[in-house]
Amino acid sequence: MVENSGDNTGELVIIGGGPAGLSAARAYRQAGGSGSVRIISADTDAPYERPQLSKEFLRGETEDKDLPLEDTEFYREHDITLTLGEAVTSLDTGARTVTTASGETVSYTSCVLATGNEPVRPPFPGADHPDVYVLRSAHSARKLREAADNARSAIVVGSGFIGCEAAVSLARKGVQVTVFTPERLPQADRLGDVAGNRLLHWLKAEGVSVLADTKVEGIEDGFRVHTGLVPTLDAGIVLLAAGIEPRVDLAKAAGIDIDAGRVQVDQHMRTSAAGVLAAGDIALAYNTTAGRPLQVEHWGEALKMGEIAGRTAAGAQASWDNVPGFWTVIGDRVLKYAAWGDGFDRTEVVHYADGGFTVWYGKDGATVGVLTHNADADYERGTGLVARGAPLLV
Repeated sequence: MVENSGDNTGELVIIGGGPAGLSAARAYRQAGGSGSVRIISADTDAPYERPQLSKEFLRGETEDKDLPLEDTEFYREHDITLTLGEAVTSLDTGARTVTTASGETVSYTSCVLATGNEPVRPPFPGADHPDVYVLRSAHSARKLREAADNARSAIVVGSGFIGCEAAVSLARKGVQVTVFTPERLPQADRLGDVAGNRLLHWLKAEGVSVLADTKVEGIEDGFRVHTGLVPTLDAGIVLLAAGIEPRVDLAKAAGIDIDAGRVQVDQHMRTSAAGVLAAGDIALAYNTTAGRPLQVEHWGEALKMGEIAGRTAAGAQASWDNVPGFWTVIGDRVLKYAAWGDGFDRTEVVHYADGGFTVWYGKDGATVGVLTHNADADYERGTGLVARGAPLLV
């Protein structure tokens, strides 16, 4: 990585208006950065809280006014220029400029890439049909919520957390929901059978049907789903929740080092290009506690990485050393997870009388993850055990 101590008086340009981008701007100012700050985002909405899009917002329990992470006064008070609805089309790391779709060229001393990710549209026929929904932005959530108000049935393709959360939210709006997943159990590949069985039970308790070991082979006319195992099914809504793909094209075109489909950064979020940092879903970041690069897609980590990038741009000290973690809410049921996220070879499960449980994950004898429901003490203790690489002992 190129050494870059930051410059707290130059121009800071942040590409992307998600949590990492906003966090970078905020941290830059908090660390004493006095240069100009500009966030350039292709999104037409100011930085907003994405986690509720598949939950409260989709169910209609919150509205547009509840989404923004900061009000307009925040940007004014911190002298942050927010440019919305404007994509950055090129990055020149030699000249230290970015160019926007409208043709504007913007100079920078430091640049933070926080372009996030986009939902995957699988390579089967009909996945790109305009009537097939994805859920990532506020705009896509508004479209899905409007469609759900007039739909009787929905098919959700994928059993990741976005898929599970959205399936329950749609069911609570009175929509008959079926989840198609190629997994044996929801999230079993990532979290194991115990967690997968719990997720399956929770989905069914909400009236959601789950067709496991079912691979979608095509979508016809935006509403007719074909598989090789069950009869063709029609639905008022087809939602693809088949994963995400980091938006690294801008960095790749600029010649910045890419590894495993993500922008390679050190513990300070510095890329291979002088003056350029990256944070959030696009980053393959070195974690000093883990002792290796990690790829994560968690809201909290996007905030943390953005903070580190902003402090680094201001010339302050910051590095990524915490155990990655996230929370998900399936209906009213909360799962908390902290882990290095690169596999396990053993699990130990503890059940509690109130229905709570903890899954401990081990690899080569060390604790590498913890998943809890109604067991906050285990979650807090487990995070420390993972950080220390403590033996897997329950």
